[in-house]
Amino acid sequence: MDYEKLCDKVLTISRLTGNFSRKESLDFNDSKIELKGLNDLVSYVDKEAEEQLVSNLSQLLPEAGFITEEKTINKKGEVYNWIIDPLDGTTNFIHGVPTYAVSIALYEEDKPVLGVVYEINRGELFYSYKNGPAFLNNKVITVSKRNCLADSLLATGFPYYKFDKLDQYLQLFAEMLQRCHGLRRIGSAAVDLAYVACGRFDAFFEYNLNSWDIAAGAFIVQQAGGNIMNFSGGSEFIEQREILATNGLIDEEVLETIKRHFKS
Repeated sequence: MDYEKLCDKVLTISRLTGNFSRKESLDFNDSKIELKGLNDLVSYVDKEAEEQLVSNLSQLLPEAGFITEEKTINKKGEVYNWIIDPLDGTTNFIHGVPTYAVSIALYEEDKPVLGVVYEINRGELFYSYKNGPAFLNNKVITVSKRNCLADSLLATGFPYYKFDKLDQYLQLFAEMLQRCHGLRRIGSAAVDLAYVACGRFDAFFEYNLNSWDIAAGAFIVQQAGGNIMNFSGGSEFIEQREILATNGLIDEEVLETIKRHFKS
């Protein structure tokens, strides 16, 4: 498998899908919103964008299966599986907040080998492939070199439908706010992870995310020299639905703080 060549083709596909979503945002209105669950929104844009991704990616690897957010296809691959989110940041999109992304990961034998995050409105393509570096628009990127939490900028997400751990999470926020340069909430986990990969954020943490939210971004962080773990420091971040992404230098401080306030 030529992962670099395959990645180039996936970049083209991600741009096509992102351009579709950006065009549809120009005349989008509330009448086009569906509710999947409490605060869990979806639109025809999510579904059509996913159908485009599935169709185009299927031409690259006909034998590959898919793990998708909108469930537009039900296919499990024996070796290869795409994990895709056509519009990560749907709530931002619906409200006209211009931060949302296409997220595409390829897993081979349950291991990531390719990841692409396309932040649509900034035109920023973050990507990597097996045995390659991480890139932002053709330039190699690495995680930050900050080695102290006090000097770091962190990102997180807020729970939007599962609130049983809200109190302990707010206590964690309160301490983090006092111990770092700041805490940001962009509204797209894929973008948060991409920003860790290029050094804009020094760490990102969130719980109750799905594989399509984080698979591509997590791989890019690792390829850029960062670390990915769950809130216990283990590697099962997708299975546990907890993710901590860091630059590899502030792991101990961030993880110790999370463990003190947040019980899985």
